[in-house]
Amino acid sequence: MKWAAIVVAAGRGTRFGRPKQFLELAGYPMVGWSLRTFAEMAEIADLIVATEPESIDPMRALIASFAPERSARVVRGGPSRQESVFEGLMAVSHECEAVLVHDGARPLVSASDVRAGMREVRKGRAALLATPVIDTVKSVDPHSRRVTSTLDRQTLWAAQTPQFALTAELRNAHEQARRDRIATTDDAALLERAGIEVIVVSSTGENFKVTLRADVARADAILRARAEVLVEG
Repeated sequence: MKWAAIVVAAGRGTRFGRPKQFLELAGYPMVGWSLRTFAEMAEIADLIVATEPESIDPMRALIASFAPERSARVVRGGPSRQESVFEGLMAVSHECEAVLVHDGARPLVSASDVRAGMREVRKGRAALLATPVIDTVKSVDPHSRRVTSTLDRQTLWAAQTPQFALTAELRNAHEQARRDRIATTDDAALLERAGIEVIVVSSTGENFKVTLRADVARADAILRARAEVLVEG
């Protein structure tokens, strides 16, 4: 199958004082690491980035640098992640039977994990990268902060991206959500709601989302260490 990769990079970075996707990590803008990973994968025919209006031109320049030989487009993201993904889906070429959606704030994703997720996709079946929850998780009343139950962590996984599906099925899931005015935090939830089986693929590496300032230093250190290994190899 030909794949499209949608990278969601529409955050304004209020916590960091500027758009987070352009923060420098190991010498490159954060979103550039994911773009480079996808650009080097022959399976991916389309590369689409959804970003805020003021970042469209800088993002185009970044794609020209990291993926000069790719069919790539930058689209205007929506006010929510879900709407940004929908705009990206509308830009996917008809030649791409399948699509993956990735958060631009996860710069450490590996091509091997992406391919593992791709292999699970077929008609009526989607996939996502995830990791088993290792902490004990409590359900808590939001007002009193009283613990209402303790969840069985053996059944709990922390969702990551990319999330993978056939293009037509993910479009249909998003269109159903728009029609029914449903908002969720990830695409897998929309696919589940549309009756698509979703399979968890265990993430083998550090694929955390850069959210806090401490995450920036951690991601920078890991990427620099990876670069050193490649140079030594």
